[in-house]
Amino acid sequence: MSGNDINRRNFLKVMGWGGAGAALAGCDMPTTVTLEEGKETVVSYLMPEEYVIPGRGVYFASTCLQCPSGCGVQGRVREGRVLTVAGNPASPLNEGGLCVMGVASVQTHYNPDRLTKPLLRKGGSLSEVTWEEALAAIEEKVGADSSIDGNKVAWLTGTVSGHQSVLLQSLLDSFGGAKHYVYDLINSNVSEQVNKAVYGISRPTYHLTKAKAVLSFGADFLGASQSPVHFASEYAKFREAPRGVLIQVEPNMSLTGSNADLWVPAKPGTEGALAMGIAHELINSHGKSDSVLPSGLSGKIKAYDLAKVETLTGVPAEKVKKIAKTLAEKSPSLVLTGASIEATENGYAATAAANMLNVLLGNVGETITSSGGFPFPQLDAKTGSGADLLQFLDAAGKGDIDVAFFYGANPVFTAPSYVNAESTLDKIPFKVSLSQFADETTNKADLVLPLASAIEDWGTHVPAYQPEQAVISVQQPLMEKLYPATKGFGDVLLDVLKLRKVESYADFADYYAFLQDAFVALPAEFKNGVDDASFWNQTLAAGFIAVPKQNAPITANALDVAVTVPTENINYNLNMLPAIRLGMWDGRNANIPWLQESPDPITQTVWGSWAEMHPKTASRLGLVTGDFIKVESVKGDVEVPVYIHRGVFPGSVAVSVGQGHQAYGRYAEGRGINPLSILDSITDTKTGELALYGTRVKVSPAESSKKEKLIRFGGSESQVGRKLVATITAEVFNRTEGA
Repeated sequence: MSGNDINRRNFLKVMGWGGAGAALAGCDMPTTVTLEEGKETVVSYLMPEEYVIPGRGVYFASTCLQCPSGCGVQGRVREGRVLTVAGNPASPLNEGGLCVMGVASVQTHYNPDRLTKPLLRKGGSLSEVTWEEALAAIEEKVGADSSIDGNKVAWLTGTVSGHQSVLLQSLLDSFGGAKHYVYDLINSNVSEQVNKAVYGISRPTYHLTKAKAVLSFGADFLGASQSPVHFASEYAKFREAPRGVLIQVEPNMSLTGSNADLWVPAKPGTEGALAMGIAHELINSHGKSDSVLPSGLSGKIKAYDLAKVETLTGVPAEKVKKIAKTLAEKSPSLVLTGASIEATENGYAATAAANMLNVLLGNVGETITSSGGFPFPQLDAKTGSGADLLQFLDAAGKGDIDVAFFYGANPVFTAPSYVNAESTLDKIPFKVSLSQFADETTNKADLVLPLASAIEDWGTHVPAYQPEQAVISVQQPLMEKLYPATKGFGDVLLDVLKLRKVESYADFADYYAFLQDAFVALPAEFKNGVDDASFWNQTLAAGFIAVPKQNAPITANALDVAVTVPTENINYNLNMLPAIRLGMWDGRNANIPWLQESPDPITQTVWGSWAEMHPKTASRLGLVTGDFIKVESVKGDVEVPVYIHRGVFPGSVAVSVGQGHQAYGRYAEGRGINPLSILDSITDTKTGELALYGTRVKVSPAESSKKEKLIRFGGSESQVGRKLVATITAEVFNRTEGA
């Protein structure tokens, strides 16, 4: 950067250390810093490095990107190839643990369906081009000398953070009015907004280890939720003596629900009413004072007696009393929320009612504490929401977007059909997809830029959920690229920034060089007294940078909300529940054979889709496990085999999410169905978030001749009548002894 006139403040902003963290750097930091790069040489394996022993693995630290959690990993490399990926024991986030998705990341890396070269649409079809041609196409559309209106440039991404986010923001700033929409189907948008209103911070720290009882309203913290590996570690400690009690309220059993001491199936969309009923019981039977609540809310709680709550929710009065008694006697406790309470038409109010219990029980400041402020806001995670997707598609439909870039999001697959994502994208004149695979959205693009895998790329990532020790997770290549014509996300951003002639980045040869300079710019307080080169090497060896959180207060202000419950629909008399599980996630892992073969933790189903139904509901419809059914909403229908078990609230049908791809490679295409396509046009009234749990359906026997078999790894979930353990009564034994 020696050729540029850039002051210290702008330099820190470029590096990502600006904002609150810049104050740590002092006032005498040089305005330009560099780190001499080592020479790259080709070394014959006839004379390998000292640490390379044939047949012995070498371990390198990096970061997992299979979901937004950002767990630290260690890759085992032998003879230059990654063999396995495991958790990094030194990471404060996942403490050596790693979920099945992280372990399977090697199959993302070695997947035969990866994109290997840039593709440009010519005459209606995509054809291979060079990177020079690809960048020339981008320069023509959005280069510094183009006629593009910056207000008509947009990015739609999944969660982004770290120095990739810094580069992306600089690119957006170069246009003046370019917009960044962040979309994740599985998100915490509603809870973050409620948390901000109740606790004063959107992302507090939850302490399972300090709680004697946990009440979860649909928070699948062991499965498809934010940072499941971290919470699995917390949960294990929570279960140590004296053993904590877990109560799970949800309409469809999750992995967390299957581990609960008390699993409470509740009618979908009524969890807020249940929270009000629990508060009523705590106040009237266990002496909890409503003086900590708004007077208006206290008045509303009085209406939720046990009889009314049972009628609204389907939860027996005795269970409501048991929940309240457990929370009253086991203090401190912790109340959590998840998708089944948040992703409804009344999600904000229901989530606020659940958080009110933490205020009433005195949990705030005990098991819920301030996460503190992350000292480098430019690096902090920008998490997605369904509301952002709707805003993006609205702008595209109105013709307000001329050029769109896509990264880490596949709206053509994950968006409900009623938003018309596929046809709406056709209204955008030029679309660029940055992707490893030809998924449904990438196939709509005019230009496709093939990305390196996480195992081949550089980066930094800031997890959205941070434990008490905050970290910046560091990603480094574990091996050389399998396909030389792929590029890392950071390198692509840097290339486009140079097309925009942003002088601050002109001297960086690549993203690797940018990261090195960024690490040098980190305030000295983080470097443990070592020089820049040693700090760089130590950080790569550790896989993360530990950063201090700033002090931030936490409040306990319950919201005066009006809880409602869904209305019945006699024509569509069942509730549809999207069964989102660890593994398939939102469908992004459907192209990984290991995860297709990994049994669903509840149904033990593999390689396909299924619907779950309670025996009472199935009996009324004359169905048995394996029958093919049609699930129909006002927006469309899907046909799928049914699995009958008691882990679903009666009057509901849960349909697995993740399958049904029309693109995305040989392991994903044409397999199963996509229930997201038939979601009704319902959103949360306060936040605009997609109400994934708000769709009403009707079920009938399928008429189609094409029927996919229900493939299950396990057998029956019941031992009744199976004679697994032979027994004999004492009377019979005595009578037959010696016979």
